[in-house]
Amino acid sequence: MSYQHRQSIKNLTGILMVLAGGFALGFAWIAENIWNMAPCGLCLLERWPYRILIVAGFFLLLVRGALVTWVKAIIVLILLVSLGLSFVHIGVEEGWWMSPLPECYAVASHTQDLAARFMEMPDRPHKPCDLPSYLFNWLPISLTMMNGFYSLVLLIWVMISNELEKKSSRKFS
Repeated sequence: MSYQHRQSIKNLTGILMVLAGGFALGFAWIAENIWNMAPCGLCLLERWPYRILIVAGFFLLLVRGALVTWVKAIIVLILLVSLGLSFVHIGVEEGWWMSPLPECYAVASHTQDLAARFMEMPDRPHKPCDLPSYLFNWLPISLTMMNGFYSLVLLIWVMISNELEKKSSRKFS
């Protein structure tokens, strides 16, 4: 493989990360705004790695030389964080542990005044983090599980692309 081939693998990975992050955020937007699926606090937190992944994908397209290795390492870290957040959320959905986020629990009101209670209510509909959301009723895989699988597939792609680049470097050095 030539230098141009290594560059095309790197660029393909960068483009894929930008598109994958955009797809994940677009899917979440559709689920929330078109299908009216209320996200919980952990769902909202799980979107952040994809926002950062888009930026890292753009950086991967721009950098050369030794910086490529650093940006790819950051992408791997982002995907590991995404996978970890999915794992934590799956554990909450399955009842293995309690959610680490306070917004996953109902708001406790300590006042008798109805106006004050309304002021304490959140701006968005509240969804507990231990209540899974399913895309299809007949498919017992929650959106959180799908997100974890998606992150894993992206992580595997980055690892494979790294190996392809290493092989091409050894072949032509």
